[in-house]
Amino acid sequence: MKKPEVLIVGAGIAGPALAYWLSRNGYRPTVVEHARQLRSGGSAIVVKGPAIPVADRMGVLPQLRELATRNRSLTLLDPDGRRILQLPLTSDKAPTVEVTRADLSEVLHRSAQTGAEFLFDDTVTALDQDEGGVDVTFRRSAPRRFDLVVGADGMHSTVRRLVFGPERQFAGDLGLYGATVPLAPDAVEDPTEMTMLTVPNRMLVLHPSRTTPLAIFTFRAAQPTPHDRKNVALHKQTVADAYADVRWRAPELVAAFLDHPAPYFDPLTTVRVPSWSRGRVVLLGDAAATALLGDGSSMAMAGAYALAEELAAHPGDHARAFAAYEARLRREVGPRQRRVGLLSRLMVPRTRPGLAVRNTVGRAAGRTNRITSREAANR
Repeated sequence: MKKPEVLIVGAGIAGPALAYWLSRNGYRPTVVEHARQLRSGGSAIVVKGPAIPVADRMGVLPQLRELATRNRSLTLLDPDGRRILQLPLTSDKAPTVEVTRADLSEVLHRSAQTGAEFLFDDTVTALDQDEGGVDVTFRRSAPRRFDLVVGADGMHSTVRRLVFGPERQFAGDLGLYGATVPLAPDAVEDPTEMTMLTVPNRMLVLHPSRTTPLAIFTFRAAQPTPHDRKNVALHKQTVADAYADVRWRAPELVAAFLDHPAPYFDPLTTVRVPSWSRGRVVLLGDAAATALLGDGSSMAMAGAYALAEELAAHPGDHARAFAAYEARLRREVGPRQRRVGLLSRLMVPRTRPGLAVRNTVGRAAGRTNRITSREAANR
C-alpha cells in the first residue's frame, strides 16, 4: 500500500520533529527549506513543559543535555550597570534544558533525516488543492503532488500567506522590536551567568549561550517605522538610536551590532489564526500561533508530536485529525497567548515604577526557586 506523502515547509524546529514522527507512523515526509543549509547561531531557547516528554520519546534528550548551555543564573543591573539581584535559572520543580536554537535544529534534523527527504535552497510558490491532494509548485524543484501540506515555516509563513491570506490578517504588533548579534567568546566573563540591564522601554541582555555569546536587544522605538525585513541599514540605525543614551556596555554591544553584516532584527508580534487548517493544508508552530519568552520551540515540538499522533489515529481522515490536533494544542497555546501582553510589559517596562514592580516579581521568584531547591535537597 502506498504511503501517504506529506510536504512539510520549514526545516527549523517543528518541521524536522514532525518528519520524525510521520515517518514512524506510516507516512513519507518531504521537508523543504528556503535556506541553503540548517541555520547556525541563534538565541538560546528552553526546551520545557510538553516538549520534554517528546524529546525523551525521540531519544534526543541525552543529546540536548550534552549540548545545554552552562547558563545557571540571571543578574539584573541598574542603569549604571550595578547589580540589583541575581536569580537562579534552574529549578528542581520542573525539568528544562536550555540549548541554542541551532543545536536543537541540528539534533532534530539528524533524527529525522533517515526517514524523510530534505530539500534545501528551495520553497513553495503555489499550492493548488482538490479533494484528492495538493499540487505544489516549487521555486527550483519540479512540481509534485502531495496528499497533505504542513506549513511549519515560522511567523512569516509562506504557506499561510498562500492558503490563508496575507500576514497582516493574523499578526498582532506588540510594539516591541527584537535584535541579536553574536559576540566574541571573551565578551562574557562568567559563562554561567546571563546579565540583563533594563531602562524604561529598553532591555539589553548579554547571554553566554554555549560557545558564542549573544547580545540581545528588546525595545520600543521612539518613532516606529514600517518594517522592511531586507533593510539592514535601517535595522542598524533603529538599534543605535534606541540605545544611544544607555550606559553599561551598551556602546560596545551596539557597535558589534553595527559591524555585523547580517544581524537579526524583527518586530515582536503574535500570530493568531482562527483555524489552523484549510482543506489538506495545516499550520504548525509559529505559523499557527506564537508566544513570547521562548515557548515557541517547545510548543513546536509538542505540536509536531500531536499532529503526527492524530494523523495516525485517524487514517484517511485528515479533517478529523487536523481538528483534534488543533483542539489539543490550543489548550496549551491559548493561556500562553493570553499572557503575552502582561509578559511583554513585565519584560520591558515603560516606566521606572514599572521596573520596580518587575524587580519585585523577580525577587519573589528567586526566593521561591531557592526554597524549592532547598526542599528538594532535604528530601
